[in-house]
Amino acid sequence: MLFHSPKNPIELKILHLNEAQKQRREDLMEATQGKDALKQFKKTMAKKAKQALKAKSKNKKKGSSTNTKSQVFVLDFDGDIKATAVKHLREEISTLISAAKKGDEVVIRLESGGGLVHGYGLAAAQLVRLKDAGLKLTVCVDKVAASGGYMMACVADNVVAAPFAIIGSIGVVSQLPNFHKWLKNHDVDYEMFTAGDYKRTVTVFGENDEEDRAKYQEELEQTHELFKHFVNTYRPTLDVAKVATGEHWYGEDALKLNLIDSLQTSDSYILARMEDSEVYALHSRQKPTLAEKLGLAQAAEATLTIAVDKLPDALARFDLNSRLNILK
Repeated sequence: MLFHSPKNPIELKILHLNEAQKQRREDLMEATQGKDALKQFKKTMAKKAKQALKAKSKNKKKGSSTNTKSQVFVLDFDGDIKATAVKHLREEISTLISAAKKGDEVVIRLESGGGLVHGYGLAAAQLVRLKDAGLKLTVCVDKVAASGGYMMACVADNVVAAPFAIIGSIGVVSQLPNFHKWLKNHDVDYEMFTAGDYKRTVTVFGENDEEDRAKYQEELEQTHELFKHFVNTYRPTLDVAKVATGEHWYGEDALKLNLIDSLQTSDSYILARMEDSEVYALHSRQKPTLAEKLGLAQAAEATLTIAVDKLPDALARFDLNSRLNILK
């Protein structure tokens, strides 16, 4: 794929949902009504398809516009705290932008309780690319799109949520432990050297004073303002001051507050779109390594080896990562 090294190839699978649904319907009909009923059903459907083809051909000869079915593409985003799913989302979006026609619709089935600012900022920016390419964007939320998840959802032209989906939480949180007193009690000195007044404010091991805390709080407030501005840009009719309190709401209340546009499960929405559109689901994944193909034990051993190799680097980044702001 476009953004990954050949050493870590990504493969894309495409499923035509109309055909998959048709096959399931026929399987159920055969099981419940018998082969004769299924045969008759297929004859009826074939006759309708033939009539539709004739009508299309007749309209084409007359020079009238053809009623071609629109296309809908379904993507999934299951977000963790680092928004790691964005590495697949960017690939799927790049593929769609190069192949889809203006006016086609992209449906994102989104589930996320939020996470790191920069991770979800990138994920939201990927969705903006779809709109910039002239594609209609719909986000469906069945369980939760809060904090960074809502940052992504608010980009959409249409936000659909299940009645009890968790929506909102437009706020920022950051927390970290401080071991200064423990180190002091054990006669352990901690020294830190910086260039720049605010290269470090609050730290995990050093002694934090009120000036450090005030500066860190200022940074959180700045991040919150950016978050609110982003939401207001893509949902200008939303009363951001009212909802940007860090609170979350269930679907029905979120609809009243204009955080979403309608109440519906993703299943219902996609089935409705299949009535007049060709719907395709895209799913990308990283190809399994040799260890993963050999079995779980080998994969676990390989994962442990990588973890041990990266431990020194992870410890070195611990202080920085503990200070990263999280959308909440």
